[in-house]
Amino acid sequence: MTRLEKLLIKHEGYQNKAYEDSVGVVSIGVGRNLDELGLSDDEIMYLLNNDIIRCDRELINCFPWYSKLSRVRQEVMLMLCFNLGLTKLRKFVKALSCMERGEFVLAADHFLDSKWAKQVGNRAIELTEMLITNKYPTE
Repeated sequence: MTRLEKLLIKHEGYQNKAYEDSVGVVSIGVGRNLDELGLSDDEIMYLLNNDIIRCDRELINCFPWYSKLSRVRQEVMLMLCFNLGLTKLRKFVKALSCMERGEFVLAADHFLDSKWAKQVGNRAIELTEMLITNKYPTE
C-alpha cells in the first residue's frame, strides 16, 4: 500500500458497506461519494464478475452435482444464487432434489410454484425455460 493510500484511508476511513459520511453523503470504500460519482461501468462489471465467482464457488461447495450440469443449467443455478442468495436457494429442497436427479421439468414446476416466482415474474419463466430446454433464450 502506498503512502497516499494509507493517508487517504486514515482520513476518509475504510468501509465495505455503504454509509453516510459526516455530512450525510452516501459513501463506500475509502470515501467514494456514491451520490455524486456512483460507479463506473468498469467498477460495476468488476463487482458483477466477483459476485458470479462467489456464487459459483458457493454452488460447487454446496451441491456436489452442480459441476455435472450443462453450462446452461449451471448458469440458471448461478442466476438463482445471485438473486436469492445461497441460504434462500437451499430452501427449494424439492426443486434442487429434482435437479440433482436430472428431472428438470419437475424442478421447473417446483420453482414456478413459489413465492419467488410470483415476485420475479418473467425472470422465473425465463430461467425455468432454460432449465427445461437446456438452451439460452432467444433475443
